[in-house]
Amino acid sequence: MLYSLNKKRGRYVMAMIKVGIVGLGLMGGSLSLALQKHSKDYYFIGLDHNKLHCKESLELGLVDEIVTSIETLKSCDIIFLSIPVDGIISFTKQLSPLKESCTVIDLGSTKEKISLSIPSEIRKNFVAAHPMTGTEKFGPTAALENLYRDKVVVLCDLEKSGEYQQKIAKDLFSHIGMNIVCMGAKEHDRHAAFISHMPHAVSYAMANSVMAQEDSKSIIALAGGGFRDMSRIAKSSPNMWEDIFRQNKSNVLEAIHSFQSELKKCQKMVENEEWDTLNNWMLDANSLHDILD
Repeated sequence: MLYSLNKKRGRYVMAMIKVGIVGLGLMGGSLSLALQKHSKDYYFIGLDHNKLHCKESLELGLVDEIVTSIETLKSCDIIFLSIPVDGIISFTKQLSPLKESCTVIDLGSTKEKISLSIPSEIRKNFVAAHPMTGTEKFGPTAALENLYRDKVVVLCDLEKSGEYQQKIAKDLFSHIGMNIVCMGAKEHDRHAAFISHMPHAVSYAMANSVMAQEDSKSIIALAGGGFRDMSRIAKSSPNMWEDIFRQNKSNVLEAIHSFQSELKKCQKMVENEEWDTLNNWMLDANSLHDILD
């Protein structure tokens, strides 16, 4: 069998590990850059419905080849799914059958519904993962080489994955500098609602509350670092976050109710001029950074 030369890297394709990336945005593009930094032994095959993203990914060197067929993708050794969470569920139903050695890793922000929806015949091939990283930007041009470094990746329901697939996933994420945490998908979704999903809802709400004011432009002209920090993630993709809120509805609502309860406490203390109580309430919040910092 002849080896086909990848001229861009001066390597022979048949000797390389074929990595499929479905979804050529921030997460998929950054993953490619991180893996390329680790090793030159990967050959990247991209699939995305957005033609501009495909073109940009080729130009930026995020992928070596673009395909339009899921069947073609099945020849890969590793397949990453970096698409919206509802799309992950739809896509997995089209992946059967897969070769026994193939590893499929989804990067979705919700896990329970995805884990439960994977067809039984490819469940051993599948690793449900959530890299706890990202930015408010999206598309191939937003890709960052070090997006994953020193961040946490959660691997869920790992006992349902094949031993070989578990090792591949752990090795890959370790190689790009991630810290691995394992837990059940149900537990993950509740935790993620509080530390990721609810903050996005709050950021969108805060942005809309300012934009609803008659003189919103004048207000925003005064914006300093605090407002910019809290509103940054309100720039995130609405399509992606609609899917996340839908899939994790009950946990997101619980987190929002908890936030509303704390906000009402603050409102009541200000209304009643309970300044000492308010001060202690804020001191309690300061303690969060004893854990984070």
